[in-house]
Amino acid sequence: MNQYPNYQNYQSAPVQTASVPAAMKLVYLKMTLALVVTGLIAWFCSNSLAYLQFMVTNRWAMWVLLIAEIGMVIGISGAINRMSSAVATMLFYLFAVVNGLMLAPIFIVYTGASIAKTFFITAGTFGAMSVFGFSTGQDLSKFGRILFMALIGLIIASVVNIFTHSSTLDWIISFAGVIIFVGLTAWDTQQIKQMAQALPAGQEGRLATIGALTLYLDFINLFLYLLRFFGASRD
Repeated sequence: MNQYPNYQNYQSAPVQTASVPAAMKLVYLKMTLALVVTGLIAWFCSNSLAYLQFMVTNRWAMWVLLIAEIGMVIGISGAINRMSSAVATMLFYLFAVVNGLMLAPIFIVYTGASIAKTFFITAGTFGAMSVFGFSTGQDLSKFGRILFMALIGLIIASVVNIFTHSSTLDWIISFAGVIIFVGLTAWDTQQIKQMAQALPAGQEGRLATIGALTLYLDFINLFLYLLRFFGASRD
């Protein structure tokens, strides 16, 4: 999954500004709740024989979920200014539910212990890079542009490897994915902080949703790429 929101569409006027710590706290709270929702849905579905049988016998369902995910990311990031905070939040958590349906197979492919280990490695890495992005005085914009272009290249390479089935390319993609999303975590955090600094008071809700969506995607993608290295197969 490599959907990525264009949160640059979020615009705000620098009038009486909101509290940056309060805005960032709301971002991380929404992101954490979304991760919990995704994890619970994925775990529940992985233990549902009816769901697994349906997905195996109806391969089209996975494509429907994927298209729905892409549509929701585009919809939330593109129309955030026209949505109420409540609607944007509802769509974000609906996206977390759909992503949980998508991720259910990882509990079948990998052992629970290796999933837990990878999650904590991801959490530690994500946390360190997010703190760096929030606290650094260095402008990460030029690195962000490079990383975003690298992300596009990663998506293209992933699509190509669907047809070539190259194990070497798969390892290169996995390694590149880790590096890209580690960097994007820091850049995205800095971008969200800068938007919060110019945010009018009382407008934290929509920024929290688009910021949470952005960091949620960074976390999930980083987790999935790290799982290729640390995940232990059940076979």
